[in-house]
Amino acid sequence: MDRDSSDEDDDRQTLIHQNDTKNLPHQIPTTQRASTPPRSSFRIEEIESQIRRRFKLSFNKRYLFAIVLPLLIIPIFFSADIRSLFSSNISSLKFNTASDRIKESQLQALYLLNQQQSSLLSIWNHAFVNSNNNITAVQFDDLKAALLNQITLNKHIQQTLLSPHKTGDALENGTVLDPDYAGYSFDRCRKVDQKFAERRTIEWKPKPDKFLFAICLSGQMSNHLICLEKHMFFAAVLNRVLVIPSSKFDYQYNRVLDIQHINDCVGQKAVIPFEDFMEIKKNRAHIDRFICYFSSPQPCYVDEEHLKKLRSLGISMGKLENAWKNEDTKKPSTKTIKDVGEKFASDDDVIAIGDVFFAGVETDWVAQPGGPIAHKCKTLIEPSKLILLTAQRFIQTFLGSDFIALHFRRHGFLKFCNVKNPSCFYPIPQAADCITRMVERANTPIIYLSTDAAESETGLLQSMVVLNGKTIPLVKRPPRSSAEKWDSLLYRHGIEDDPQVEAMLDKTICAMASVFIGAPGSTFTEDILRLRRGWGTASLCDEYLCQGEVPNFIAGEE
Repeated sequence: MDRDSSDEDDDRQTLIHQNDTKNLPHQIPTTQRASTPPRSSFRIEEIESQIRRRFKLSFNKRYLFAIVLPLLIIPIFFSADIRSLFSSNISSLKFNTASDRIKESQLQALYLLNQQQSSLLSIWNHAFVNSNNNITAVQFDDLKAALLNQITLNKHIQQTLLSPHKTGDALENGTVLDPDYAGYSFDRCRKVDQKFAERRTIEWKPKPDKFLFAICLSGQMSNHLICLEKHMFFAAVLNRVLVIPSSKFDYQYNRVLDIQHINDCVGQKAVIPFEDFMEIKKNRAHIDRFICYFSSPQPCYVDEEHLKKLRSLGISMGKLENAWKNEDTKKPSTKTIKDVGEKFASDDDVIAIGDVFFAGVETDWVAQPGGPIAHKCKTLIEPSKLILLTAQRFIQTFLGSDFIALHFRRHGFLKFCNVKNPSCFYPIPQAADCITRMVERANTPIIYLSTDAAESETGLLQSMVVLNGKTIPLVKRPPRSSAEKWDSLLYRHGIEDDPQVEAMLDKTICAMASVFIGAPGSTFTEDILRLRRGWGTASLCDEYLCQGEVPNFIAGEE
């Protein structure tokens, strides 16, 4: 049967491996950060250049004037007679030797930088106390980030200049260097407060002899996981045990998910594998009622081929019946928990309701961080322990704690995106610009690339993601090497070449990133966002690639 083109290729993550690393620099490039070692000299031109780049925003002119004015004064100070300007502060000091004159110059620069810092802090206070509607939220955040970067840079320069002069109590105690920074900290890409305590949940208390047979057929693995989560919600509403499909009918879920984890989190035996279900039914199970959630394009969104597969597994069933007359997968209507209870409640031992991937039941409730069901874990549907540990080992080996993850879907995406208005398929140069802006915004030195793109595309993308003259590394999972041990758990358990395991590994790495850039319209991306919400790793900077932009070139139709 035909599947929605938006979902078919979603989990076919043919991850392009890196056969060599000659293009990856040994030193990870960074923008100016708090952890950067202080420079040994002070160059005003560099600070002015950096500030001009930071403040290319169309905000209120009076703020721009307030920011630029103190910076214009700095060169005037340097061109003037420094000794006379600061005579009231340092005239009492006697400098005779060449060494003393160097110290005098350094202290004068230190004093000037301290004044600059005070000015910037004053601008900080003024701008945010008197902000108005002329500044957008994004511009406002950019302004705060730029100001804080300048304050931090200023402090580093002071520390560099001060290092030879740690002799006086005032300097050693930090009266010049350490103004009160309380209230000035700003993390542009901080984690989202998911407010887990405010979640709306339902208790899952299944009756041990009542079963809901899960059927998920739409698209690939990401779609099936979303479908499975909705089946769990239905099972909780109907007080039934959910039966995970057989690998002969669906994916081999026990390779990518920890089914026992779900039961441990719920505190009930709420989910069982197909094999355990068949053992309970002595290998001859009957679906007492097959109540279809969707009636169109065909009942239960299941074709004759899949019905034959069920029968071949020892499953018998009666005639399919529709819960609603005109419920279409292409135009699903909004349903409530009450609707589900009324239409699918039954005293029969085993029921099935078909694929529910497209079902619009309590959408906001189901999409909550951690899902709609009460449990004691972060998420119910999450990667197996083997995949989770492998992802952590990869991050420790190649990425470190601070990285951006990019899901860059290309295979089949050109045609899929171009039937949308607007399109979601971006030329490589435009995509590179969007990614570079995020790197600067997040102040993050490295990118993990999850993609099915050809090397010709990823190579061009790598060459164009450049910030301040430095290439930002795009890291992909390398081919298997016996010298590397980060993926040894997968090989030890014989699941290293399973494409679904690799796809779930990619999702897990992306879900742990500091910032995530997703592919619009991809359920692979949506499943990563679900994990990030549940794990509490979602960032304020998370967004879709080139979000809010239209591709600058779109091909014609066939």
